Amino acid sequence: MSLLFTGLAYAQDPQFSQYYASPLYLNPGFTGTSEAQRVALNSRVQWTQLKSPFVTHAVSYDVSVDHLNSGFGVIAMTDKAGSANLRTTTIGALYSSKIRISEGWVVSPGLNFSYGSRGIDFDKLVFGDQIEFNGPTLDDAISQLNNRNYFDFSSGVVIYNRLAWMGLSVHHINKPNHSLLGEDARLPMKTSIHGGVMIPLKVHPLAGMKVSSLSPSFVYTQQGEFQQFDFGLNMVYDPVLIGLWYRGLPLQKNFNDKANQDAIIFMLGLNLKYLEVGYSYDMSISGISGNSGGSHEISIVYKFDGINPNKVRRKDKFLPCPNYPHFKNFDKN
Repeated sequence: MSLLFTGLAYAQDPQFSQYYASPLYLNPGFTGTSEAQRVALNSRVQWTQLKSPFVTHAVSYDVSVDHLNSGFGVIAMTDKAGSANLRTTTIGALYSSKIRISEGWVVSPGLNFSYGSRGIDFDKLVFGDQIEFNGPTLDDAISQLNNRNYFDFSSGVVIYNRLAWMGLSVHHINKPNHSLLGEDARLPMKTSIHGGVMIPLKVHPLAGMKVSSLSPSFVYTQQGEFQQFDFGLNMVYDPVLIGLWYRGLPLQKNFNDKANQDAIIFMLGLNLKYLEVGYSYDMSISGISGNSGGSHEISIVYKFDGINPNKVRRKDKFLPCPNYPHFKNFDKN
C-alpha cells in the first residue's frame, strides 16, 4: 500500500487541449472577456485503452459588466483518476477588472476563490493481506483514509488588444493540503504562461461575410517538477476551425534519455452563430503510445445576450480578446 499512498500524496492538475474553449480554467483574468454572456462545457477522456482512463468534466459561466469595468464568473470541475476512482471536485467564484492602459490595449487581472473536495472509492482498494488470506483487510492504514476538503486561491492577469494577447496565471497560491491520510501533503503551485496572435487573411470577395484567419498560440505550464509546453496553429474559415498542435519539451530528455515528447493534437471546430462545438484527439507519441489509446476531448461554448440584447455597447468600454472566441468577424467593431 505504500506505493498507493505515495501516489495519493502528489498530483498535477488536469489539462485541456482545447484551452481556448476553457478560458476561465486557464486564467481567471479571462473572466468577462467575451462580448456576450458565455457558458462553456468541457469534457476530456485521457488514455482510453487503460482499464480506468482519466476523466475530466468542467462547466463555467462568465459575464462582462461594462459599467463596472469588471467580469464575474463561476466554474465547477470534477476529475476522476485511477482504478480506485480518486476524484477531485472544485467549485470557484471568479472576478476580473478591465483596465485600459492605452488606445487599443486592456489589462485584465483576475482572482479565483474556490472550494475543493478530494476522495477515493474505498471499496476498490485491495490490500496485500486480502490477497494473501482471501478475506477483509486488517491493515490499519484503511482507518487513516478520509476525504479531504480545502479552500484554494488562484490569480492571473491578461494583457490584450483585438489581435494579440499574453497571460500569466498562478494557481494554488495557498498550497492547500489535499492529503487523504491526515498528513501534510501540499498541492504545489501551478504557473502558466500563455499567449497568441490572430492573423486575418484575405478572402475572395465572393466569400461574403466569411472570415479567414490563422491563430498561432502557446501554453507553458509548470507545477512542482512537472512541465508541459503546448504550441500550435488554428486556422479558421468561418464557420470551420481546424488545428494542429504539439505537446512536449523536445530539448529536454526524459527518463529514457530521449526527447521528452507527449502528443500530437488534431482539432476540429464548428461555429453555429451562438454555439461553438469543438473536438480534439491527442495522439500520444511518448513511450506509452502503444498502450494509452490517445485522448478525446469535446468542448461546447454557448453565448447569449441576456435580458437586454438590444443594448448598445460603448466601443471604449470593451475590447474582445482574440481566440475567445476564434470566430470573431474582423469587420465588426
